[in-house]
Amino acid sequence: MVKNIKEKKQESENKMEKITALAKKRGFVFAGSEIYGGMANSWDYGPLGVELKNNIKARWWEKFVKRRADVVGIETALIMNTKVWEASGHLKEFSDPLVDCKDCKERFRADETEGKCPSCGSKNHTEARNFNLMFKTFIGPVDDGSNTAYFRPETAQGMFVNFKNVSEATRKKIPFGIAQIGKAFRNEITPGNFIFRTREFEQMEIEYFIDKPKTKANWEKFFEMWRKEMVDWMGELGINTKEEIVEFEVPKEERAHYSERTIDFMYKFPFGEKELYGLAYRTDFDLKNHSNASGEDLSYRDEKENKIIPHVIEPTFGVERSVLATICSAYTEELAKTADGGVETRVVLKLPKWLAPIKVAVLPLSKKEELAKPAKKAYEEFLKAGIMAEYDETQSIGKRYRRQDEIGTPYCVTFDFESLKDKAVTVRDRDTMKQERIEIKKVIDYLKDKLEER
Repeated sequence: MVKNIKEKKQESENKMEKITALAKKRGFVFAGSEIYGGMANSWDYGPLGVELKNNIKARWWEKFVKRRADVVGIETALIMNTKVWEASGHLKEFSDPLVDCKDCKERFRADETEGKCPSCGSKNHTEARNFNLMFKTFIGPVDDGSNTAYFRPETAQGMFVNFKNVSEATRKKIPFGIAQIGKAFRNEITPGNFIFRTREFEQMEIEYFIDKPKTKANWEKFFEMWRKEMVDWMGELGINTKEEIVEFEVPKEERAHYSERTIDFMYKFPFGEKELYGLAYRTDFDLKNHSNASGEDLSYRDEKENKIIPHVIEPTFGVERSVLATICSAYTEELAKTADGGVETRVVLKLPKWLAPIKVAVLPLSKKEELAKPAKKAYEEFLKAGIMAEYDETQSIGKRYRRQDEIGTPYCVTFDFESLKDKAVTVRDRDTMKQERIEIKKVIDYLKDKLEER
Protein backbone atom coordinates (compact mmCIF):
# COMPACT_ATOMS: atom_id res chain seq x y z
CA MET A 1 0.00 0.00 0.00
CA VAL A 2 1.32 3.41 -0.96
CA LYS A 3 1.69 5.65 2.08
CA ASN A 4 0.00 9.02 1.91
CA ILE A 5 1.69 12.30 2.85
CA LYS A 6 0.16 12.32 6.33
CA GLU A 7 1.39 8.79 7.10
CA LYS A 8 4.88 9.60 5.88
CA LYS A 9 4.98 12.75 8.01
CA GLN A 10 3.86 10.84 11.09
CA GLU A 11 6.45 8.14 10.41
CA SER A 12 9.21 10.77 10.16
CA GLU A 13 8.06 12.47 13.36
CA ASN A 14 8.06 9.12 15.15
CA LYS A 15 11.59 8.40 13.96
CA MET A 16 12.82 11.77 15.23
CA GLU A 17 11.16 11.17 18.60
CA LYS A 18 12.82 7.76 18.83
CA ILE A 19 16.24 9.19 17.95
CA THR A 20 15.88 11.99 20.51
CA ALA A 21 14.82 9.52 23.22
CA LEU A 22 17.66 7.14 22.35
CA ALA A 23 20.19 9.98 22.43
CA LYS A 24 19.25 10.86 26.01
CA LYS A 25 18.75 7.31 27.29
CA ARG A 26 22.10 6.07 26.06
CA GLY A 27 24.20 9.15 26.84
CA PHE A 28 24.65 10.86 23.49
CA VAL A 29 22.86 14.18 24.12
CA PHE A 30 21.28 15.68 27.25
CA ALA A 31 19.16 18.81 27.64
CA GLY A 32 21.35 21.65 28.91
CA SER A 33 20.81 22.79 32.54
CA GLU A 34 18.14 20.10 32.82
CA ILE A 35 17.94 20.02 36.64
CA TYR A 36 16.95 23.71 36.52
CA GLY A 37 14.26 23.18 33.96
CA GLY A 38 16.60 23.40 30.98
CA MET A 39 17.31 26.27 28.63
CA ALA A 40 15.65 26.61 25.26
CA ASN A 41 17.62 24.62 22.71
CA SER A 42 20.70 24.20 24.86
CA TRP A 43 22.29 20.76 24.67
CA ASP A 44 25.08 18.93 26.46
CA TYR A 45 26.92 15.95 25.01
CA GLY A 46 27.18 12.88 27.20
CA PRO A 47 29.94 10.21 27.28
CA LEU A 48 28.92 8.66 23.96
CA GLY A 49 28.04 11.95 22.31
CA VAL A 50 31.39 13.55 23.02
CA GLU A 51 33.18 10.46 21.69
CA LEU A 52 31.11 10.63 18.52
CA LYS A 53 31.86 14.34 18.08
CA ASN A 54 35.55 13.86 18.75
CA ASN A 55 35.73 10.98 16.28
CA ILE A 56 34.16 13.18 13.59
CA LYS A 57 36.49 16.11 14.27
CA ALA A 58 39.60 13.93 14.44
CA ARG A 59 38.75 12.13 11.19
CA TRP A 60 37.95 15.45 9.45
CA TRP A 61 41.27 16.93 10.59
CA GLU A 62 43.11 13.81 9.49
CA LYS A 63 41.46 13.86 6.05
CA PHE A 64 41.56 17.56 5.23
CA VAL A 65 44.65 18.82 7.07
CA LYS A 66 47.13 16.09 7.99
CA ARG A 67 46.83 14.18 4.73
CA ARG A 68 46.89 17.22 2.44
CA ALA A 69 50.02 19.10 1.50
CA ASP A 70 47.96 22.15 0.50
CA VAL A 71 46.08 22.76 3.79
CA VAL A 72 47.34 23.94 7.18
CA GLY A 73 45.49 24.36 10.45
CA ILE A 74 44.87 27.31 12.74
CA GLU A 75 42.93 28.15 15.89
CA THR A 76 41.66 31.69 16.37
CA ALA A 77 39.97 33.65 19.15
CA LEU A 78 36.24 33.49 19.87
CA ILE A 79 36.11 37.25 20.49
CA MET A 80 37.79 39.47 17.91
CA ASN A 81 38.24 43.19 17.37
CA THR A 82 34.84 44.69 16.49
CA LYS A 83 36.38 46.22 13.36
CA VAL A 84 36.65 42.68 11.96
CA TRP A 85 32.85 42.40 11.91
CA GLU A 86 32.45 45.87 10.45
CA ALA A 87 34.77 45.00 7.58
CA SER A 88 33.19 41.59 6.98
CA GLY A 89 29.71 43.09 6.78
CA HIS A 90 28.32 41.10 9.71
CA LEU A 91 27.26 44.10 11.77
CA LYS A 92 25.25 45.40 8.83
CA GLU A 93 24.21 42.33 6.85
CA PHE A 94 24.10 39.38 9.28
CA SER A 95 20.41 39.27 10.13
CA ASP A 96 17.17 37.30 9.87
CA PRO A 97 13.73 38.65 8.90
CA LEU A 98 11.54 38.49 12.03
CA VAL A 99 7.89 39.21 12.73
CA ASP A 100 5.90 39.58 15.97
CA CYS A 101 2.55 37.87 16.48
CA LYS A 102 0.04 40.52 17.59
CA ASP A 103 -2.11 37.92 19.34
CA CYS A 104 0.34 35.88 21.47
CA LYS A 105 3.34 38.26 21.22
CA GLU A 106 5.64 35.47 19.99
CA ARG A 107 8.56 36.52 17.76
CA PHE A 108 9.52 34.19 14.93
CA ARG A 109 11.39 33.98 11.62
CA ALA A 110 9.31 35.17 8.70
CA ASP A 111 10.96 32.81 6.19
CA GLU A 112 10.17 29.49 7.90
CA THR A 113 6.56 29.67 9.07
CA GLU A 114 4.42 29.96 5.92
CA GLY A 115 2.93 33.10 7.41
CA LYS A 116 1.51 31.43 10.52
CA CYS A 117 2.62 31.95 14.11
CA PRO A 118 4.26 28.68 15.27
CA SER A 119 2.74 29.12 18.74
CA CYS A 120 -0.91 30.03 18.13
CA GLY A 121 -1.42 29.70 14.35
CA SER A 122 -2.46 33.31 13.96
CA LYS A 123 -1.72 35.27 10.79
CA ASN A 124 -2.09 38.56 12.59
CA HIS A 125 1.49 39.73 12.79
CA THR A 126 3.75 42.71 12.15
CA GLU A 127 5.76 43.42 9.02
CA ALA A 128 9.10 41.64 8.83
CA ARG A 129 12.09 43.42 10.38
CA ASN A 130 15.73 42.45 10.26
CA PHE A 131 17.26 41.21 13.53
CA ASN A 132 21.06 40.96 13.84
CA LEU A 133 22.22 37.53 14.96
CA MET A 134 25.49 38.62 16.56
CA PHE A 135 25.96 37.77 20.24
CA LYS A 136 27.00 40.96 22.02
CA THR A 137 29.25 41.14 25.08
CA PHE A 138 31.44 43.72 26.81
CA ILE A 139 35.17 43.75 27.52
CA GLY A 140 36.33 45.13 30.83
CA PRO A 141 34.48 46.23 33.99
CA VAL A 142 32.33 48.97 32.44
CA ASP A 143 29.16 48.00 30.58
CA ASP A 144 28.86 50.70 27.93
CA GLY A 145 29.07 51.10 24.17
CA SER A 146 32.76 51.94 24.16
CA ASN A 147 33.83 48.38 24.95
CA THR A 148 31.25 46.40 22.98
CA ALA A 149 32.49 43.14 21.49
CA TYR A 150 30.90 40.14 19.79
CA PHE A 151 31.27 36.39 19.94
CA ARG A 152 32.16 35.21 16.46
CA PRO A 153 29.20 34.00 14.34
CA GLU A 154 31.56 31.97 12.12
CA THR A 155 35.15 30.73 12.14
CA ALA A 156 35.97 32.11 8.68
CA GLN A 157 37.03 35.64 9.59
CA GLY A 158 39.76 34.42 11.94
CA MET A 159 41.35 32.69 8.96
CA PHE A 160 41.03 35.72 6.69
CA VAL A 161 42.63 38.16 9.12
CA ASN A 162 45.49 35.67 9.63
CA PHE A 163 46.06 35.04 5.93
CA LYS A 164 49.24 37.10 5.81
CA ASN A 165 50.61 35.59 9.04
CA VAL A 166 50.00 32.05 7.83
CA SER A 167 51.33 32.54 4.30
CA GLU A 168 54.53 34.18 5.57
CA ALA A 169 55.09 31.66 8.38
CA THR A 170 54.47 28.56 6.26
CA ARG A 171 55.68 29.96 2.92
CA LYS A 172 52.79 28.17 1.27
CA LYS A 173 52.16 28.93 -2.38
CA ILE A 174 48.61 29.32 -3.64
CA PRO A 175 46.48 27.37 -4.10
CA PHE A 176 46.48 26.47 -0.41
CA GLY A 177 43.95 26.36 2.39
CA ILE A 178 43.63 27.28 6.04
CA ALA A 179 41.45 24.98 8.16
CA GLN A 180 39.87 25.49 11.54
CA ILE A 181 37.54 23.64 13.91
CA GLY A 182 35.87 25.82 16.50
CA LYS A 183 32.83 27.24 18.22
CA ALA A 184 30.58 29.90 16.73
CA PHE A 185 27.58 31.70 18.20
CA ARG A 186 24.39 33.01 16.62
CA ASN A 187 21.47 34.55 18.47
CA GLU A 188 18.91 32.43 16.66
CA ILE A 189 15.34 33.40 17.46
CA THR A 190 13.80 30.09 16.42
CA PRO A 191 16.35 27.35 17.05
CA GLY A 192 14.99 23.84 17.02
CA ASN A 193 14.78 20.32 15.59
CA PHE A 194 16.88 18.87 18.41
CA ILE A 195 20.57 19.71 17.77
CA PHE A 196 20.04 20.87 14.18
CA ARG A 197 19.80 24.62 14.84
CA THR A 198 21.40 25.90 18.03
CA ARG A 199 22.78 29.19 19.28
CA GLU A 200 26.15 27.64 20.14
CA PHE A 201 27.69 25.27 17.61
CA GLU A 202 30.94 24.03 16.10
CA GLN A 203 32.19 24.47 12.57
CA MET A 204 34.81 22.60 10.59
CA GLU A 205 35.78 25.05 7.91
CA ILE A 206 38.37 25.62 5.19
CA GLU A 207 39.27 28.80 3.36
CA TYR A 208 41.01 27.71 0.16
CA PHE A 209 42.97 30.55 -1.47
CA ILE A 210 43.42 30.57 -5.24
CA ASP A 211 44.92 32.88 -7.83
CA LYS A 212 42.72 35.60 -9.27
CA PRO A 213 40.77 33.67 -11.93
CA LYS A 214 41.33 34.75 -15.52
CA THR A 215 38.26 32.80 -16.64
CA LYS A 216 35.29 31.14 -14.96
CA ALA A 217 36.87 27.76 -15.55
CA ASN A 218 39.85 28.74 -13.37
CA TRP A 219 37.83 28.89 -10.17
CA GLU A 220 35.26 26.28 -11.14
CA LYS A 221 37.88 23.50 -11.20
CA PHE A 222 38.69 24.19 -7.54
CA PHE A 223 35.00 24.48 -6.69
CA GLU A 224 34.38 21.09 -8.27
CA MET A 225 37.39 19.58 -6.47
CA TRP A 226 35.92 20.60 -3.10
CA ARG A 227 32.42 19.51 -4.09
CA LYS A 228 33.73 16.01 -4.71
CA GLU A 229 35.74 16.06 -1.47
CA MET A 230 32.62 17.00 0.50
CA VAL A 231 30.54 14.24 -1.11
CA ASP A 232 33.30 11.76 -0.34
CA TRP A 233 33.37 12.91 3.30
CA MET A 234 29.62 12.43 3.65
CA GLY A 235 30.07 8.89 2.38
CA GLU A 236 32.67 8.27 5.08
CA LEU A 237 30.07 9.32 7.67
CA GLY A 238 27.82 6.53 6.46
CA ILE A 239 25.45 8.85 4.60
CA ASN A 240 23.94 7.49 1.39
CA THR A 241 24.74 10.53 -0.78
CA LYS A 242 22.64 9.37 -3.74
CA GLU A 243 19.45 8.88 -1.71
CA GLU A 244 19.82 11.16 1.30
CA ILE A 245 21.59 14.22 -0.15
CA VAL A 246 20.27 16.85 -2.56
CA GLU A 247 22.70 19.41 -3.97
CA PHE A 248 20.87 22.73 -4.08
CA GLU A 249 22.31 25.37 -6.37
CA VAL A 250 21.52 28.55 -4.43
CA PRO A 251 20.09 31.24 -6.74
CA LYS A 252 21.73 34.65 -6.84
CA GLU A 253 18.97 36.41 -4.89
CA GLU A 254 19.35 33.94 -2.01
CA ARG A 255 23.15 33.82 -1.84
CA ALA A 256 25.23 35.70 0.71
CA HIS A 257 26.26 39.12 -0.58
CA TYR A 258 29.87 38.00 -1.08
CA SER A 259 29.14 34.75 -2.94
CA GLU A 260 29.52 34.21 -6.66
CA ARG A 261 28.28 30.62 -6.35
CA THR A 262 26.98 28.53 -3.46
CA ILE A 263 25.87 24.91 -3.19
CA ASP A 264 23.93 23.77 -0.14
CA PHE A 265 24.14 20.06 0.55
CA MET A 266 20.63 19.30 1.76
CA TYR A 267 20.12 16.22 3.93
CA LYS A 268 16.75 14.49 4.16
CA PHE A 269 16.24 14.73 7.91
CA PRO A 270 13.07 13.23 9.43
CA PHE A 271 11.81 16.81 9.93
CA GLY A 272 12.48 17.83 6.34
CA GLU A 273 15.13 18.55 3.74
CA LYS A 274 17.58 20.91 5.46
CA GLU A 275 21.08 22.25 4.88
CA LEU A 276 23.84 19.98 6.14
CA TYR A 277 26.93 21.62 4.59
CA GLY A 278 27.71 24.51 2.29
CA LEU A 279 30.26 25.25 -0.43
CA ALA A 280 30.78 28.84 -1.56
CA TYR A 281 32.99 30.81 -3.93
CA ARG A 282 33.54 34.02 -1.95
CA THR A 283 35.68 35.73 -4.66
CA ASP A 284 38.18 38.22 -3.16
CA PHE A 285 35.56 39.95 -1.01
CA ASP A 286 37.02 39.12 2.40
CA LEU A 287 40.73 39.79 1.91
CA LYS A 288 39.98 42.94 -0.07
CA ASN A 289 37.66 44.32 2.62
CA HIS A 290 40.02 43.51 5.48
CA SER A 291 42.93 45.00 3.56
CA ASN A 292 41.02 48.23 2.96
CA ALA A 293 39.58 48.47 6.47
CA SER A 294 42.78 47.65 8.37
CA GLY A 295 45.25 49.42 6.11
CA GLU A 296 47.31 46.21 6.08
CA ASP A 297 48.42 44.91 2.70
CA LEU A 298 46.93 41.41 2.49
CA SER A 299 47.99 40.82 -1.08
CA TYR A 300 50.06 37.85 -2.16
CA ARG A 301 53.12 37.89 -4.40
CA ASP A 302 53.11 35.23 -7.06
CA GLU A 303 56.18 33.62 -8.62
CA LYS A 304 56.60 36.62 -10.93
CA GLU A 305 56.39 38.99 -7.92
CA ASN A 306 53.02 40.27 -9.05
CA LYS A 307 50.81 41.38 -6.16
CA ILE A 308 47.33 39.86 -6.15
CA ILE A 309 44.42 39.54 -3.75
CA PRO A 310 43.62 35.80 -3.68
CA HIS A 311 40.10 34.53 -4.25
CA VAL A 312 38.52 31.98 -1.91
CA ILE A 313 36.63 28.70 -2.16
CA GLU A 314 34.98 27.86 1.17
CA PRO A 315 33.76 24.38 2.18
CA THR A 316 31.87 24.53 5.50
CA PHE A 317 30.89 21.57 7.69
CA GLY A 318 28.77 21.75 10.86
CA VAL A 319 29.80 19.37 13.64
CA GLU A 320 26.39 19.07 15.34
CA ARG A 321 24.62 18.61 12.02
CA SER A 322 27.17 15.94 11.13
CA VAL A 323 26.33 14.14 14.38
CA LEU A 324 22.60 14.36 13.73
CA ALA A 325 22.76 13.29 10.08
CA THR A 326 25.06 10.41 10.96
CA ILE A 327 22.71 9.13 13.66
CA CYS A 328 19.69 9.53 11.38
CA SER A 329 21.40 7.55 8.61
CA ALA A 330 22.62 4.87 11.01
CA TYR A 331 19.35 4.42 12.94
CA THR A 332 17.80 1.11 11.89
CA GLU A 333 14.90 -1.00 13.10
CA GLU A 334 14.83 -4.63 12.00
CA LEU A 335 13.32 -7.91 13.09
CA ALA A 336 15.54 -10.31 15.02
CA LYS A 337 15.07 -13.69 16.65
CA THR A 338 15.00 -13.94 20.44
CA ALA A 339 16.66 -16.63 22.57
CA ASP A 340 13.33 -18.45 22.98
CA GLY A 341 12.71 -18.58 19.22
CA GLY A 342 10.42 -15.57 19.02
CA VAL A 343 10.84 -12.35 17.04
CA GLU A 344 11.43 -8.81 18.27
CA THR A 345 12.33 -5.43 16.83
CA ARG A 346 16.03 -4.75 17.09
CA VAL A 347 17.16 -1.12 17.17
CA VAL A 348 20.70 -0.73 15.90
CA LEU A 349 22.92 2.22 15.01
CA LYS A 350 24.82 0.99 11.98
CA LEU A 351 27.59 3.54 12.36
CA PRO A 352 30.82 3.22 10.37
CA LYS A 353 33.28 1.34 12.58
CA TRP A 354 35.70 4.26 12.84
CA LEU A 355 32.89 6.50 14.03
CA ALA A 356 31.35 4.28 16.70
CA PRO A 357 31.94 5.71 20.21
CA ILE A 358 32.58 2.24 21.65
CA LYS A 359 34.41 -0.21 19.43
CA VAL A 360 34.19 -3.35 21.59
CA ALA A 361 31.97 -4.43 24.48
CA VAL A 362 33.34 -7.06 26.86
CA LEU A 363 30.52 -9.18 28.27
CA PRO A 364 31.10 -12.01 30.77
CA LEU A 365 28.23 -14.50 30.61
CA SER A 366 28.08 -14.44 34.40
CA LYS A 367 29.11 -12.09 37.21
CA LYS A 368 30.93 -14.98 38.87
CA GLU A 369 34.56 -14.19 39.67
CA GLU A 370 35.88 -17.04 37.51
CA LEU A 371 34.45 -15.28 34.41
CA ALA A 372 34.55 -11.67 35.58
CA LYS A 373 38.28 -11.73 36.35
CA PRO A 374 39.55 -12.77 32.85
CA ALA A 375 36.88 -10.59 31.19
CA LYS A 376 38.03 -7.50 33.11
CA LYS A 377 41.63 -8.31 32.24
CA ALA A 378 40.74 -8.48 28.53
CA TYR A 379 38.82 -5.20 28.85
CA GLU A 380 41.90 -3.49 30.29
CA GLU A 381 44.05 -4.97 27.53
CA PHE A 382 41.72 -3.50 24.90
CA LEU A 383 42.06 -0.06 26.45
CA LYS A 384 45.86 -0.36 26.57
CA ALA A 385 45.82 -1.33 22.89
CA GLY A 386 43.97 1.88 22.06
CA ILE A 387 40.62 0.21 21.40
CA MET A 388 37.73 2.12 23.00
CA ALA A 389 35.96 -0.58 25.00
CA GLU A 390 33.17 -0.98 27.55
CA TYR A 391 32.67 -3.61 30.24
CA ASP A 392 29.12 -4.71 31.06
CA GLU A 393 28.04 -7.59 33.31
CA THR A 394 24.47 -6.58 34.25
CA GLN A 395 21.23 -8.09 32.87
CA SER A 396 20.89 -10.99 30.47
CA ILE A 397 23.34 -11.39 27.62
CA GLY A 398 20.52 -10.73 25.14
CA LYS A 399 19.66 -7.37 26.72
CA ARG A 400 23.33 -6.42 26.81
CA TYR A 401 23.64 -7.21 23.10
CA ARG A 402 20.64 -5.00 22.40
CA ARG A 403 22.12 -2.12 24.38
CA GLN A 404 25.35 -2.32 22.41
CA ASP A 405 23.35 -2.47 19.17
CA GLU A 406 21.56 0.75 20.15
CA ILE A 407 24.82 2.66 20.71
CA GLY A 408 26.45 1.31 17.55
CA THR A 409 29.18 -0.90 19.05
CA PRO A 410 30.59 -2.97 16.14
CA TYR A 411 31.71 -5.98 18.20
CA CYS A 412 30.86 -7.75 21.42
CA VAL A 413 33.29 -10.15 23.07
CA THR A 414 31.63 -12.71 25.34
CA PHE A 415 33.40 -14.77 27.97
CA ASP A 416 31.54 -17.99 28.84
CA PHE A 417 32.40 -21.01 30.94
CA GLU A 418 33.80 -22.73 27.85
CA SER A 419 36.38 -19.90 27.69
CA LEU A 420 37.99 -21.31 30.83
CA LYS A 421 38.66 -24.53 28.95
CA ASP A 422 39.40 -23.58 25.33
CA LYS A 423 40.95 -20.13 26.07
CA ALA A 424 38.71 -18.57 23.43
CA VAL A 425 35.87 -16.03 23.34
CA THR A 426 32.81 -15.46 21.19
CA VAL A 427 33.01 -12.35 18.98
CA ARG A 428 29.62 -11.08 17.77
CA ASP A 429 29.26 -8.79 14.76
CA ARG A 430 26.76 -5.92 15.22
CA ASP A 431 25.38 -5.83 11.68
CA THR A 432 25.16 -9.53 10.85
CA MET A 433 24.83 -10.83 14.44
CA LYS A 434 27.09 -13.70 13.39
CA GLN A 435 29.32 -15.13 16.10
CA GLU A 436 32.84 -16.43 15.76
CA ARG A 437 35.06 -18.22 18.23
CA ILE A 438 38.51 -16.57 18.56
CA GLU A 439 41.46 -17.42 20.77
CA ILE A 440 41.84 -14.92 23.62
CA LYS A 441 45.50 -14.28 22.79
CA LYS A 442 44.58 -13.45 19.18
CA VAL A 443 41.42 -11.40 19.78
CA ILE A 444 43.08 -7.95 19.90
CA ASP A 445 44.81 -8.40 16.55
CA TYR A 446 41.63 -9.93 15.13
CA LEU A 447 39.53 -6.93 16.17
CA LYS A 448 42.10 -4.37 15.06
CA ASP A 449 41.99 -5.88 11.57
CA LYS A 450 38.18 -5.87 11.60
CA LEU A 451 37.97 -2.29 12.81
CA GLU A 452 40.22 -1.11 10.00
CA GLU A 453 37.89 -2.59 7.38
CA ARG A 454 35.76 -0.14 5.41
